[in-house]
Parts: sequence; structure tokens; C-alpha cells
Amino acid sequence: MLSTEKLADLRLQLLAEKAELQENLEQNDHFDYERGFWHESMGELSSYDNHPADEGSSLFEREKDNALLEHYKIQLSNIDKALESMENGTYGKCEVCGKEIPVERLEALPNTTYCIEHSPDQVTSHNRPIEEGVLMPPWGKFDMDNKDEDVAFDAEDSWQAVAEWGTSETPSDLAFPQDDYQDIYIEADENIGYVEDYENFVGNDMYGKNVKVYPNPQHEKYEEALDEEGIMTSFGDLPAFEHDPYVDDDK
Repeated sequence: MLSTEKLADLRLQLLAEKAELQENLEQNDHFDYERGFWHESMGELSSYDNHPADEGSSLFEREKDNALLEHYKIQLSNIDKALESMENGTYGKCEVCGKEIPVERLEALPNTTYCIEHSPDQVTSHNRPIEEGVLMPPWGKFDMDNKDEDVAFDAEDSWQAVAEWGTSETPSDLAFPQDDYQDIYIEADENIGYVEDYENFVGNDMYGKNVKVYPNPQHEKYEEALDEEGIMTSFGDLPAFEHDPYVDDDK
């Protein structure tokens, strides 16, 4: 049982906390929720001339105000409920089981009317936004590089197209640093606009015939890489029936 002195101390603590909450609400003008429309809290009459990003920032701030106001209201409601239970002589007993609430808990949380076992605050909601059912981790089902169709423009390609214009990464952030700061992003050396290296300098007519090589820096780099490895193609040496005509000395 709580002593008369302890009960009086807790009552004074509750009244002081209530006065502080009410003062904060007045100073914050109840988070402008007494106005007619949320635009009025920003001095705006319409969204017509606002950028969508500005509207998003304003909406976030409004949602934060709503959460703070709800928190204040819950705190005030709990305080009023605790003060009422003091008047009824039930303060210090759990609403659910009727057991005595430990004095240490009341000193730490004087506005509670529940024991720790039956506190409603310990209930964790498992309700999740419906959108999470279709959201995936980064790239997720939109990364086609490791699938049979590896030439489709997927989410990773979208990121690379944007990253070409600069990122906040430095050479030390990559396992294989690039030579140019404009290439400081994942797979910056990946071909853009074509798949195989030789597509950059080899062409043919509309019927797939008359194959022609157009010498350029990419062609020279390609040839040097093949010579260094001692192979005829990037995927290995040519089959035996194609090998001889290419390597026989001219007679």
C-alpha cells in the first residue's frame, strides 16, 4: 500500500507533468491543428505553385506534428486517468489483474495504471503496409544480369545511367578503383550500348553479310588483349576447323 506522503508526492508529480504538457501545447499552438487546412500552417493557400518535393517535405513535417500531438494527448489522458484513480482510491492497482503496482514503477511512470505484465505499451503491432508485399531489396527481381536474358535494361542499368553523372564515392570505396572520377561507381567499365566488345568496331550489311572491321581505339585495345592472352577470340581459341586458315603462313 502507498503511504499518504508517497501518494501526495506522486499526485504533485502528475499535476506538474500535466501543466508542463499543456504549456508546451499552448506554446506550439497545438501544432497548428486548430487551423482549417494544413496549408494554412505554412502560410500557403494552394499547392498549385509548389514543387512536388516541397509538398513531400511539408507533408512529412505535418505527419510529424500529428504524431507529436497524438503523443501529447495520450500522455494527458493517462495523467487524467491516474488522477481520477487517486480520487477513487484505486491508484496503484493494475486495471487488469488488480495486483499492487510496485512503488519503483510508479515513481518512474506515475501516470500508469497497469503492472508491467499487462502494460498495453508492450504490444507490438505486426501490421505492415500492403506495399511491402511487392517491394524487393535493391535490384531484386529487376536484376537480369544473371539470367538468360542479360541484355534487358534493368534497375541496375538505371542506376548506372544516373551514376555516370557523379556519385559521392571515392576510389577507396571500390575493390577495383577506376582511373577517372567519372567512373567511380559499380561496374563502370561495363559496355554501354552494346554487349560484346567487338560490336564497337565490327559491322555488316542488313543481310548479315559483308562483315567489315572499322579500326578505332577500341579495336586496337581488343586486339592487344587477345594477343596478350594468345587467343583468337574473347571466349577462347577458334575450333580446329577454323583455326588453320587464320594461322597458316602465306605462301
